[in-house]
Amino acid sequence: MTGQEEERLARVALSRLGEPGDPRLTGLVAELGAVHVRDLLLGESPGGRQGDDRQETEEGSHAQASRTERDRAAVVEDVAARLITLDPEAELARADRRGIRFVVPGDVEWPAGLAALAGAGTAHERGGIPLGLWVRGALRLDQLDPRLAVVGSRSATTYGERVAAEVAAVAARAGYCVVSGAAFGIDQAAHRGALAAGGTTIAVLACGVDRAYPAAHRQLIDHVAEVGAVVSEAPPGCAPMRVRFLARNRVIAALSAGTVVVEAAVRSGALSTATWAERVNRPVMAVPGPVTSAASQGVHERIRLGAATLVTSGYDVLELVGRPGEHLVEVPREPPTARDRVTARHRQVLDALPVSREVGSDAIARASGIGVREAYRALLTLEERGLAVRGTRGWRLGRDAASLPDPGVGAP
Repeated sequence: MTGQEEERLARVALSRLGEPGDPRLTGLVAELGAVHVRDLLLGESPGGRQGDDRQETEEGSHAQASRTERDRAAVVEDVAARLITLDPEAELARADRRGIRFVVPGDVEWPAGLAALAGAGTAHERGGIPLGLWVRGALRLDQLDPRLAVVGSRSATTYGERVAAEVAAVAARAGYCVVSGAAFGIDQAAHRGALAAGGTTIAVLACGVDRAYPAAHRQLIDHVAEVGAVVSEAPPGCAPMRVRFLARNRVIAALSAGTVVVEAAVRSGALSTATWAERVNRPVMAVPGPVTSAASQGVHERIRLGAATLVTSGYDVLELVGRPGEHLVEVPREPPTARDRVTARHRQVLDALPVSREVGSDAIARASGIGVREAYRALLTLEERGLAVRGTRGWRLGRDAASLPDPGVGAP
């Protein structure tokens, strides 16, 4: 058995022992390695760690050794008794028969972005790099890159669902794989928007990848597996639990190049995902809603505090997550009018022209504050452009100018 195979089996066993994202377990595995942690729990590493501890003590690492010992003791107390009953090889064989694989660090398809979780701390007693990811899907995770997370409220409005679908579709057409949680509301709209645009998507679940949660989305989740991937930190068969949703959010954030939040109330799981995105130094973007909408209060607060960048379309999102200069958004402007194409002095004359009655050029000169000769030359230019009309009694505003914004105050 190769070292990578043994590491995989150890991680399968450990993933069955604790909850996803338990920082005690993820921390120990990151520090010692999965095989070493498993052997310690089984009592099959005689004296190995004691010698390491003595060396750390000699090097002055008393605090680190003490913390490691406390974490190890807590894990042993919680889960070690169950380790002996597990059969990770049989677990992998059962998963393989169902089209499920277990991806671990060192595998070709392991997402490199998950490494950022090592320094992201904990939230709600969850954190750390996943022990592994259970994946059901036609494509490898390294084929589903780059990735963009689109998350939001389960109780989404029609507006929110429409915007989420548009953002996902634009990102998908630009080559991004859309990551979300397969929940009702914004998640569902994001997955469907990416699929409708002919793109790929990843559903990150808080239960085993062999289960559908919510059950009403079984068809959607199965379709995502056919064209993309369904991913979970929880082993097959696991039911959705609150703590698993909290752990799942950090995976969504770390998998993605950025996170877009479309509608989130003050207390929202989507905001948890945004917090994790901040912690792993990925862009956080937020779509504003009506200021009176409770569904967008959490989004607006993030924007107000400067914790999220306001975006209004998928093109805004691409500009933020793409390479410099790759998806620049043109600043929206009104198309230029005939008024914009004349000089400032000519606009003064234009503003002095009456709409209906005709007045002489000297009256227009006085109203515009310009000399008579200059005003007359300006009137001739405006006449050529259809902005002024000369009649038998003088000048008035031309038909082309009458329909322009701010047509002028008229002559006295």
